[in-house]
Amino acid sequence: MSIHNENSTSSPTDDWGLEPLLDVAELAAYLGIPISTVYDWRVHGKGPAAYRFGKHLKFAISDVRDWIAQQREPTSEPRRHDRR
Repeated sequence: MSIHNENSTSSPTDDWGLEPLLDVAELAAYLGIPISTVYDWRVHGKGPAAYRFGKHLKFAISDVRDWIAQQREPTSEPRRHDRR
């Protein structure tokens, strides 16, 4: 499942009007990180917001998208090398 939709900035919905949810494995695969990292983030209060359904964590695509945007590092100015 891709969290990017080229045609819209809003999240797609299913037939019930609900946004698709990613599980921990899908989120980890999308981000290219180990599943354990997602769980570590949860323990330390980092990572995207999640819903808990019993023992299962699910992540709304819009929450993941917002969280990813917050992770962007500011553009830094190129370093100037003073040559004397």
